[in-house]
Amino acid sequence: MRPGVQVRTACPDDLEDLVDVCLAARREAAVGAQLCTDDADRLREQLGALRAFPGGLVLAGAVDGRTCGLLLARVLGPGPFTDVASMSIEAVYVLPEVRRRGLGHALLAGAVARAEEVGATELYASPLPGARGMQRFLARMGFAPAATHRVVTTSALQRRLAHDAAPAVLPGTARRSGSRGLEDLIARRRQGRIRAEGVAVTGGVPVVVRQTDAAGQPRASISMQVNRAVQSRRPSASSTTTS
Repeated sequence: MRPGVQVRTACPDDLEDLVDVCLAARREAAVGAQLCTDDADRLREQLGALRAFPGGLVLAGAVDGRTCGLLLARVLGPGPFTDVASMSIEAVYVLPEVRRRGLGHALLAGAVARAEEVGATELYASPLPGARGMQRFLARMGFAPAATHRVVTTSALQRRLAHDAAPAVLPGTARRSGSRGLEDLIARRRQGRIRAEGVAVTGGVPVVVRQTDAAGQPRASISMQVNRAVQSRRPSASSTTTS
């Protein structure tokens, strides 16, 4: 660790300074609203909750006695689907004016030390898409792409689930559940389109439905097309020619 650089596990007295660092990170990030809230009181509560959470890690980084950086992480596992522990780094940030003095490296070294204590074999980081500085820093430190993440708001997911759970109901029909109701709906719509085109299906064979135009004259073109379709479906031995 370079002279003047210090990293320690945050104590309650550090929270106020860490709130200022978080707000500075939010102002710098292109997607600050996704990084953290701009409410200082709420930020203080969140940092305190992470610090007190089993497996939570809040590191405060200082340069010449001034708090200038932080690292937030959690230890995950072992759990139902894995028998190993890992560490998830949620944020690492250093104020612009003290960068290139080794504070970011020192913060990661503190995270590695905790990972070794708890037996975590891997460290994960999920930088936001707009956090280019953090992405470049992690890439230099050897973090490689592992997976992609998708995000949705709770309210949007609730609406989607409610929409998918409710089958469509046509006027005058009873609500049906499951795939059978969906199949029936598709079949009814197909029948409606076929009838609108002047063809009905009886026993799986197209039958001409006589239609007229606005002047009351038969629509011969549709009838001729359907006649050809019916003839093409007949066995060759029974085919006939009509005039």
